[in-house]
Amino acid sequence: MPRNIWSAKRERQYEHIKDSLHDRGKSDKVAEEIAARTVNKERAQHGESKTASATSVNDMPASRRGGQRSHSGAGGRTLAQLRNEASERGVKGRSRMNKAELSKALER
Repeated sequence: MPRNIWSAKRERQYEHIKDSLHDRGKSDKVAEEIAARTVNKERAQHGESKTASATSVNDMPASRRGGQRSHSGAGGRTLAQLRNEASERGVKGRSRMNKAELSKALER
């Protein structure tokens, strides 16, 4: 991890996220990876990194989202995520489908 360039605030954020995930039963390795990804995305959204992907910059911050899009959560996957998967699988008519239709088509 390029943690040597993180500010003290980002270090605290990383440790907090990692500890929270560890308390919820995630392994150390998984907790570290999720925490680092979250911190790096926050850095990108706040202009603290040299390079950033468009999805990192344009997406809702994880701190605001609060698990809205978790695969097992109430909202499930986003429409864009479903469309990408449908595209990879070659589902016909995917561009005209709504979220429920895409989910049903991908279950098959």
